[in-house]
Amino acid sequence: MTSPRRDPATLPGRPCSVASALEVIGDRWALLAIREVMFGNHRFSQIVRNTGAPRDRLAARLKSLVDAGVLERRANREGYHLTEAGRDLGPVMRALLEWGDKWAVTSPPLKVLHHDHPLDAATVCATCGERVHGRDLTREVIAPDWSLAGPDPS
Repeated sequence: MTSPRRDPATLPGRPCSVASALEVIGDRWALLAIREVMFGNHRFSQIVRNTGAPRDRLAARLKSLVDAGVLERRANREGYHLTEAGRDLGPVMRALLEWGDKWAVTSPPLKVLHHDHPLDAATVCATCGERVHGRDLTREVIAPDWSLAGPDPS
């Protein structure tokens, strides 16, 4: 298994962790395969059926996710399982689901419950305990020769 980590400077454009993450998981079939494993569907036949992906494309995506350390393939026909890196995609998948419910579908086809009520998740800063709001965030570019506007001409 290789590390899912990438040097952000090796990709074209702005050095960015989002771009590096998309190199690993930014494909429709990759994200849908991760969704299925998160739902408890570990066998290739279940994943291909529930994603609608062509078998050859899905096999390639599953292999790349295993190689990147997002999924592991277990012996004895136990199928695909999330690694720690894969489990850490839970909040990302919930955010995509929430965005899709609001902006991409006429009626949500899935409901996420927390105990006996709909989940209403909030991001809380682990350092200070405050709820995080976009207006309270600042961004500091640490990549050499870049600013928020783009490459520094200096």
